[in-house]
Amino acid sequence: MEDEEAKAVLRAVGRQIKLWREAAGMTQPELGEAIGYGGEMVSSVERGRRIPKPDFLDKADDVLGAHGKIAVMKEDVEEVRYPKKVRDLAKLEGEAVELGAYASHHIHGLLQTPEYTRELYAMRRPTYTDDEIDRLVAARMARKAVFERTPRPQLTFVQEEVTLRRPIGGRMVLRRQLEHLLEIGRSRRAVIQVMPTDCEDHAGMGGSLQLLKLQDGKTLGHLEVQFLSRLITDPREAQTLEINYGMIRAQALTPQESLAFIEKVVEFET
Repeated sequence: MEDEEAKAVLRAVGRQIKLWREAAGMTQPELGEAIGYGGEMVSSVERGRRIPKPDFLDKADDVLGAHGKIAVMKEDVEEVRYPKKVRDLAKLEGEAVELGAYASHHIHGLLQTPEYTRELYAMRRPTYTDDEIDRLVAARMARKAVFERTPRPQLTFVQEEVTLRRPIGGRMVLRRQLEHLLEIGRSRRAVIQVMPTDCEDHAGMGGSLQLLKLQDGKTLGHLEVQFLSRLITDPREAQTLEINYGMIRAQALTPQESLAFIEKVVEFET
């Protein structure tokens, strides 16, 4: 975990749990058994190496007689549950009045199903641990809260055709992912377009991008490649991305044509 803020919070939570456990005269295995978790999990939490779930903190509070002093830390833990770069991006997405994204290699994160996201992280090299994958999947799913905001921001997405055909996780995972795209597109919670492979003039050859327009009128860009993530704050650079995204949308299939295209892929290729 490279997030120093998260490390500090988890170490503080772990120390408090250890103090309460020792005051109660319990060993780590005894506490684990009492709250339905293993002793190794208790040890990892106390050392700040694992992120305790709300249920863990509630049960530990009850068993150790902390009278809410452990349970109250759920808010602090929740704030650092997800990686910092995800927290920062989710905060910006939560403030945006408009969000537009072009995805060239896989389905955009805000449109992914949990199982599709899990398969993406599972194929990363070097590999993530199961706990890391769980944390990353949960973080990505938490970002989908942007769809439930009121008033709802204007959301637009352009998916490269190949992302609809690449069988991440197998044919059934892909099928359910495409059906999810159709559900979102038909519900009008977002505008989804497809960039066909046979498009000769393509403004998105520079790769995936995301644009966020904030309430104060400022436009930010977000680029991610391999293990690098960059927030574009320079107005000129953000304007260039905005121009490119506008061209990408103009070159892509219309929203209605795109939904029909996805329906055909579901019917004939999954």
